[in-house]
Amino acid sequence: MCKNLSVNVVKITQETIAHYEGHAQSFWEGTKDHDVSQNIAAFLGACQQNKVLDILDFGCGPGRDVQYFKAVGHRPVGLDGSAAFCQMAAELTGCPILWQNFLELDLPEQAFDGIYANASLFHVPRPHLPEVLDKLHRALRSEGILFTSNPRGDGESVQGQRYGNYMEMETSERFLATANFEILHHYYRPQGLPRNQQPWLAIVSKRN
Repeated sequence: MCKNLSVNVVKITQETIAHYEGHAQSFWEGTKDHDVSQNIAAFLGACQQNKVLDILDFGCGPGRDVQYFKAVGHRPVGLDGSAAFCQMAAELTGCPILWQNFLELDLPEQAFDGIYANASLFHVPRPHLPEVLDKLHRALRSEGILFTSNPRGDGESVQGQRYGNYMEMETSERFLATANFEILHHYYRPQGLPRNQQPWLAIVSKRN
């Protein structure tokens, strides 16, 4: 881990990754059939059309969405902090998969047309979110698209081993604006339910 990270951040990050390492197969079984078509459509619909896209699936897990992006003709690269997930994603998709801790990202600049962060950025401790968003911004090409979908709420907490940074729209908008992202639109999930039964907030942003 980086020496400038606090001991507490090191601990909660290691424990969050350890949770996924220890539940990799059950996580795959529980999520492989999730319907994320609304999120994928929102992301791809905002990206440049009629071209093969270079996509970073940030927090790709076992590779479900990497596999989809490849199947529809794009060039996806996965990234995850769990070694088990990276191995599973590589075997499933045959695509490049980066094993990187979210707090120690080493990404090429202006390499991607879009970054798809589905249920992943909320694991970044809030004090380090600006740095992570800045690195994602630099990894995107001009007017590249960042898609985020996270459970919403107000504050940080640890549930079991997993750390979560829960934010509502106003707070999310502030972090994204500081990182030079322009929000194009947002929505709440699942569709068709009252707001108090929609625990997920999805945001589509553009790199300025």
